[in-house]
Amino acid sequence: MALTLRTSDDLSFSRDQNDGFSQWDATGDDGHFVLFFPLLRHPYLCLELEADHEIDPKLYLPTMTGFRESKTIQLPKGRRFCITVHVGAFGNIRNIRLDPSSFPARFSFRATSVKQAKIATPPEDDIVLRTIGNFPRFHLPIPRFLLGRGGARSLKAFLSTSDKLAQHFTAHETPTSDCWLSLIVPVYNTPVRYLDDLLTSFVSQKAGGAELILVDDCSTDAATRAWLEKNRTTPQVQCLFKTENSGIAETTNVGLAAAQGRWIGFLDHDDIIAPYALKLIHRVLREHPELMFAYTDELIIGDTNKPKGLMLKPAYDPVLLSGVNYINHFSLYRHDRLKELGYLRQGYDGSQDYDMLLRYLDGVAEDRVAHIPYPAYHWRQTGKSYSSTFIDKATANARQAIVDSFARKGVECTVEPALADYLHRPQFAGEDKDLPLISVIIPSRNGYDLIKRVLHGLLHETDYPKLEVIVIDNGSDDKTVLDLYEHLRRLHGNLHILIEKEAFNFARSINKGLRLAKGEHFLLLNNDIEITDPGWLKEMVGCLSYPGTGIVGAKLLYPNGTAQHNGVIIGFGGLAGHWYLNTPEDFGGPMNRLKVRNGLTCVTGAAMLISGDCYRDIGAWDEETFAIAYNDVDYCLRARKAGFRVIWTPFAALTHHESASRGSDEVPEKKARFDREKAALQERHATLGFDDPAINPWYTKTHSDPRLDPEGLKEIAPRFGTLTQKALHDKA
Repeated sequence: MALTLRTSDDLSFSRDQNDGFSQWDATGDDGHFVLFFPLLRHPYLCLELEADHEIDPKLYLPTMTGFRESKTIQLPKGRRFCITVHVGAFGNIRNIRLDPSSFPARFSFRATSVKQAKIATPPEDDIVLRTIGNFPRFHLPIPRFLLGRGGARSLKAFLSTSDKLAQHFTAHETPTSDCWLSLIVPVYNTPVRYLDDLLTSFVSQKAGGAELILVDDCSTDAATRAWLEKNRTTPQVQCLFKTENSGIAETTNVGLAAAQGRWIGFLDHDDIIAPYALKLIHRVLREHPELMFAYTDELIIGDTNKPKGLMLKPAYDPVLLSGVNYINHFSLYRHDRLKELGYLRQGYDGSQDYDMLLRYLDGVAEDRVAHIPYPAYHWRQTGKSYSSTFIDKATANARQAIVDSFARKGVECTVEPALADYLHRPQFAGEDKDLPLISVIIPSRNGYDLIKRVLHGLLHETDYPKLEVIVIDNGSDDKTVLDLYEHLRRLHGNLHILIEKEAFNFARSINKGLRLAKGEHFLLLNNDIEITDPGWLKEMVGCLSYPGTGIVGAKLLYPNGTAQHNGVIIGFGGLAGHWYLNTPEDFGGPMNRLKVRNGLTCVTGAAMLISGDCYRDIGAWDEETFAIAYNDVDYCLRARKAGFRVIWTPFAALTHHESASRGSDEVPEKKARFDREKAALQERHATLGFDDPAINPWYTKTHSDPRLDPEGLKEIAPRFGTLTQKALHDKA
């Protein structure tokens, strides 16, 4: 099993030795390794250390909020160590931290993954043995394509619960005899057993007013054509036969031309409708006549219909949709609007549904799009679809559809690969001379190494031609910092420093900077940020090209390379919290969302771009109620309620030496203030019961990695009938 090793700056590699050992030098008092292991792994991790002189290793067991001193195991001093950790064969906790020595030392290290915790030979007298069996293990959120130990049980419990709830809420739903829904299915050489499954799933719905239209694209398989002939007289079913093969788009259009329904849904010929799908969809459309579009969650099944995973989706997010077609199946379109658009277009093979979706949603108000959190569609993953067989062509066509979509909004762009080749990153055109002036506001006090590093990164390592830097200093008395300010001010006319001695109030410092700023937009930046990518600010400014965007947040990494900020989810812990904290830098999250831009409800103020329009509308930060904590959450929620979009981007990645310049929050006075700010957030924004549209409502809110909890599924039951998610659902 492959292990990935990352080290702190205090550890330096010396050389490889025999038997898998490598030699290292600890040059400070905080040198540490972080080891990452896969989702599926051997159940035991063996860590071995050897040194010429005594060292004092410490092991950090991870929690869902990162590594904490309260979760450490301090080993006695010794020269040789063999530490066995039971990590389990499957789990979402996938890293562990080892501090080899609290003082400078030279040592050898080896990490291996083993199936059994056995020592091959008796230990020598100078070897310290330690077996750790209480490694934290948590059930993984059901991933898109992979289910492991515990995952199958969670999936089974979820499907049982969601079906029971859907059955309960549709028990008295009786669709009219008028044709309200047409389901269009292009068919080509489809195995008969797939067609049997599809037809059975439709007939068993007992949903009056729905029709199933199967359009054969000149199948050469006699069995397929015979099946269609046999079933063409089935009630509520049409079987149409074309005279020449012309592909999915044209075949779908033939079905659309014959459709009688007010609403249209598209099905693949090898997929299945969930048991209560149509009645539940009918209820949602009946109760929300203002809707222009709706979509559901999906269950991924194998060739034999065995469940393999889930696609649990967020509310409608045009930003996410520009990076990946996360909506996909089951989608419901108004027939009259499809007809106005001319149905599907030729020339987008493999991505014709994505092109149709983008064209359809252009100009549709976001609050008229709904997500129905029920896996109404069973998508059979066989690897034989057009898009998987001709992935390069399908990807190129998807990117052209994205370019077309932005062009219709008057925005010029090109589309490049995102953090995975098959995902998308729109790049917005513009010469450097056309870029707006950005005012960067940095609250700070003392911390010479921190402020020197962030200012150097801004003034010398950031590829952005138009910026002013404003440092709001609340009373530095370190002469080296004051000398640094004076030196840099003489060199850089775009650097402004305001020093006023006062108690630290983050929101007040931001407000002072905003009042001094001359830029078109405003970038808030902690003084403990390290800039590692020259193009980070151009990326954040480019995100303002998405219509209505008021706030943009960056991806922040800890110095060891793990994630500190992938966005903030409202409602976590009854307040708000970062999701997928401490995951590896390349962790993709559900549907690989963390590899593309996302619309979110909130991002951290540690690196936050605020548009001029947003600031002029929302005004100052609340320095009275949220002096230190949750001021960024409050500001983002105020912006969302006013209709502004909040975006998080993984393409602006910065290192965050989190809270390096702040004291402890455990001081009684600070703890009391923190408790007041938590209570204020819950009172002002009702975060205790907040259903954040950025995540699926089935996920738990108790951990940084939202996941399905079979025991917690019952919590959704009382709210299931009202869980239709809309974008900007919290708009005042």
